[in-house]
Amino acid sequence: MTILLVCSSGGHFKALQQLRPFWEEYPRLWVTFRTATTEQELQGEVVRWAFSPTNRNLPNLLRNLGLALGILRRTRPTLILSTGAGVAVPFLVLGRLFGSQVVFIESITRIHSLSLSARLVRPFLHVLYVHWPQLQSRYPRAELISDLVLEPAERAVSGLDGVIR
Repeated sequence: MTILLVCSSGGHFKALQQLRPFWEEYPRLWVTFRTATTEQELQGEVVRWAFSPTNRNLPNLLRNLGLALGILRRTRPTLILSTGAGVAVPFLVLGRLFGSQVVFIESITRIHSLSLSARLVRPFLHVLYVHWPQLQSRYPRAELISDLVLEPAERAVSGLDGVIR
């Protein structure tokens, strides 16, 4: 299995890094924004730098769409895993069309409504994970990362293991 890990920098990147126990055993490719933190943390990883900013930026959406198309054509990942945000949209939409399993883990900060990115990609997802019952009640097809005793990353890893294995 090959995994494509797609996320914005900052908290989205940190959340995906916390899932290391799940993805570290597989061949993988990262797509994120170039920052001092991502450059340092991703040393030794295969990385393609996405175009930023993505918030309502049509030129960068088109650039990232082209980047996604090229990467997906060459790598054909088994799984595309994202914690958001805007950079994930073209990768998840095209990934579904290319036959990859596409999974989005919503931010733990989203309690009552989905992020714009999650709303845009929801029709293309195989699994949408949320952290809060209030959010799952609004989106019943979402999977709840439910064991509140565990840390958020541990809950996500246990849920992802069920999807892949």
